[in-house]
Amino acid sequence: MTTVLDLVRFNADGLVPAIAQQHDTGEVLMLAWMNAESIRETLLSGQVCYFSRSRAALWRKGETSGHRQRLVEMRVDCDGDTLLLLVDQTGPACHTGAHNCFFRTVTEDGSIDQM
Repeated sequence: MTTVLDLVRFNADGLVPAIAQQHDTGEVLMLAWMNAESIRETLLSGQVCYFSRSRAALWRKGETSGHRQRLVEMRVDCDGDTLLLLVDQTGPACHTGAHNCFFRTVTEDGSIDQM
């Protein structure tokens, strides 16, 4: 039996980018990083767990804020170098309090508009 860990191509730091998308609307919420341990924990618990590069530790989404992500489905892209997490997001996904992390629009002249 092939598992997700057999397919994922981790980078030199043992990490793979993971895109979180709201399962019922398709809204892209955020991008974070996962390692093998965070993938295993996510699959076992059903609650999304990432790897924090700044803290060099597992980061259980929502453990302090309560803004958790329940895993609905995990997908691996064709190259094995990116994960797509279809989640049910509770509260805002972004640490700024925004609903998602992609609230800045780049205009044609390169300036930024806040959504």
